[in-house]
Amino acid sequence: MQVQFSPFKDGFQLDFAGQTVLRHDSQCPALVIARGDPSIEMYRGNFRIEDAPCDSIIPTGWRVEDGAVLLLHEGAPVARLALDQAALTVQALDPAFDRLWVHFHAEPGETAWGGGEQMSYLALNGCRFPMWTSEPGVGRDKTTELTRIMDETGMAGGDYWNTNYPQPTLLTSRWLAIHLDASVYSVIDAVDPSRWTFEIWAEQARFELFAADGPQDLVGQLSLRFGRPRALPDWAIGGAIVGLKQGGKSFERLEAFIDAGAAVSGLWCEDWAGIRETSFGRRLFWDWQRSEARYPDLPARIKALNERGIRFLAYANPYLAVDGLLYQEALVSGHLCRKLDSDEPYLVDFGEFDCGVLDFTREESCAWFAERILCREMLDIGIDGWMADFGEYLPTDVRLASGMDAMEAHNLWPVLWAQVNDRALAMRGRQGDAVFFMRAGFSGVSGHCPLLWAGDQSVDFTRHDGIGTVITAALSSGLVGNAYSHSDCGGYTSLHGNIRSVELMQRWCELAAFAPVMRSHEGNRPDDNLQYDSSPELLANFAMWSRVHAHLAPYVRHLCDEAVATGLPAQRPLFLHYPEETSLFTLQDQFLYGADLLVAPVVEEGATRRRVTLPGDRPWRHVWSGVDYAPGTHDIAAPIGHPPVFYRTESAFADLFAQMGGIVTQ
Repeated sequence: MQVQFSPFKDGFQLDFAGQTVLRHDSQCPALVIARGDPSIEMYRGNFRIEDAPCDSIIPTGWRVEDGAVLLLHEGAPVARLALDQAALTVQALDPAFDRLWVHFHAEPGETAWGGGEQMSYLALNGCRFPMWTSEPGVGRDKTTELTRIMDETGMAGGDYWNTNYPQPTLLTSRWLAIHLDASVYSVIDAVDPSRWTFEIWAEQARFELFAADGPQDLVGQLSLRFGRPRALPDWAIGGAIVGLKQGGKSFERLEAFIDAGAAVSGLWCEDWAGIRETSFGRRLFWDWQRSEARYPDLPARIKALNERGIRFLAYANPYLAVDGLLYQEALVSGHLCRKLDSDEPYLVDFGEFDCGVLDFTREESCAWFAERILCREMLDIGIDGWMADFGEYLPTDVRLASGMDAMEAHNLWPVLWAQVNDRALAMRGRQGDAVFFMRAGFSGVSGHCPLLWAGDQSVDFTRHDGIGTVITAALSSGLVGNAYSHSDCGGYTSLHGNIRSVELMQRWCELAAFAPVMRSHEGNRPDDNLQYDSSPELLANFAMWSRVHAHLAPYVRHLCDEAVATGLPAQRPLFLHYPEETSLFTLQDQFLYGADLLVAPVVEEGATRRRVTLPGDRPWRHVWSGVDYAPGTHDIAAPIGHPPVFYRTESAFADLFAQMGGIVTQ
């Protein structure tokens, strides 16, 4: 397949795989160029980015020259479109024009997805999505009081488009994909139904084009482009990972989960390196070596867990607190980003403590962090996994060893961070066995990070920041190459009186059981919130759903094999298997778990029933009742403990699915 050029009205059009991807004429130009005048402010990972572009030029004329298309303004060339086999490069001829708006053609009724990991909307139609990795915000809804408070106290409220993991890749229901091959600030604008607009903060942009006969092949192509996943190890999918952060007492608390009948595959103690108390809540001490005071004899205790088939997981991020020993080591060895105007280290305020930023554009720094911290401090003492947190905070005014502009490096930072973590696994021969999980990402992170998690959801049912965003995150990220996603079971962010309810804890278990990895989290304010061992009721609930999760391990192993072979994610939007049903294109509150299991989690507070769409032309069997339902939309009973789950009776795993009912009714 290749991009083809042909006349259209008084202009031209570009076709790819028999589909029109771009049209240009005097009435609807395909390009606007301008000079940018940006204003960028960062506070604790939250960014305010504004621009005041000037001297805009809308070229209307055109001519072909040397195999390229020149766009003309008042008869003079101002931009160039170069065509490749499956790519299009757009360039302003005057490099001072560093803003591009490229308008790609959209057909009436066409649906678009993509944008990386989106929390609020699976279909992008009608909205703008800036591509900039950042904190997603707390509340993420400008109509709510929580978002208003957070905006007033540090630009931290967020909006529907804020995400830890943006990716400038657009998929459409014509089974085309357009990917902007750049890490600069950009925007996917799907407001105008007649076009898909990419805004790019650069004088040149290269777009890669993909086409397929259906969505599965398209997702497979993108998975190959950005990096096929490895299969998750048996231990990670074979039980729940229990998150506890109470020092040495975490080991004793774990016994209560085991005694309650939980299927436990791991103990996750993110406080392994110590803690510090802040106004936000209980934070970690960012000096990545074990705290003997908090976790005495940790290697021996890890070994004892391993003998019982339980792994130990920890935590790390790419920053070092100035009051830690590793910061001094990194400073002396030149591993930290510098200020623009001096050799002093650039420090970032992370909320009542300052940190240095590792310079991952420097090979020696990548090697040092991988060996000195991730290998020697973690893997070598028996740690088998960790949360590789953050990656979004690279300021835009740091000096990097490579000379790369920080505005261009910012979005690339999560990928470099993933590479460092993956490098450590490779150095110890642990790829495919040890597992790290990340919330931050950008194009290409899927080739290095074995597992995503959905970030720091609020501990509630809110539309833009609560439990339901976990589903949208998994479905959207899965379309652009990421096979495995999971969440903090129970939620994370508890601020301004927003605390967990029993109902939320129970519903989150029901959702988490149907993800490749089930992992609990105590949240940022554990003392103010319910925990799964706060009551016998909650403990029994978690134990039951952990057994469901473990029971599905043979099916999840099948999904891992599929991901490796085809790039298909474990959790899938329904249209991925039923593309002819256009009503499914915007459905984002239920999902297919592989091809054979349909899960419709309850994500509305107080709901005991919900509408469920069953696709295809064959009946689906309700797991809990054994009743077959015809394809279509149904009102299904959904009391706590029985979320709507259905399976295909012709599945090779039908017996496995049917047995889930016996676990839940015990």
